[in-house]
Amino acid sequence: MRLVLLGAPGSGKGTQAARLKEHLQVPHISTGDLLRAEVAAGSKLGLAAKEVMARGELVSDEILLGMLEDRFSRPDTRGGFILDGYPRNLAQADALDKLLTRIGQPFDFAVQLDVPTELLVERIAGRAAAEGRADDTPESVRTRLKVYDGHTAPVIDYYRQHGHLTVVDGVGSLDEVFTRIIEAISPVKEIG
Repeated sequence: MRLVLLGAPGSGKGTQAARLKEHLQVPHISTGDLLRAEVAAGSKLGLAAKEVMARGELVSDEILLGMLEDRFSRPDTRGGFILDGYPRNLAQADALDKLLTRIGQPFDFAVQLDVPTELLVERIAGRAAAEGRADDTPESVRTRLKVYDGHTAPVIDYYRQHGHLTVVDGVGSLDEVFTRIIEAISPVKEIG
């Protein structure tokens, strides 16, 4: 099972990805974690990324895609994976699709966790208060969510047009949301 998990900050992607990892017995690949690991390991791509980040710039799609290609070449991904944090824009979605097709591991589904904006604001603000972070005000969270929506709307449409998108209601208990995800991907698991 190869899944791309989509959802706004606060939608529960990370939590559900951890649960799916255990249930499906496939690795959870977070591009943020992957980037940090490559930098720490001092790999060629990690060193290139470190140089870019030291200049205060965003790591290029080319570097991220190279890291993903390397990660997908490892034996533990042969049975599938859960990808979280990528793609974030249309160019990345297209590049990821081409990469996975080229290496013979096309993904099965993009699962979007759908949560209303006001609940996302409440979740992130609550998390920020618990962690003592003053930067996540409701206003700043709403701004970040608008930026997220602007960048990811084309990605969601891309997967919808290619027949790979399933939207799951992300409101409810962790167990309720997890059950909805499993039910949404079960037909794919049986087929592929």
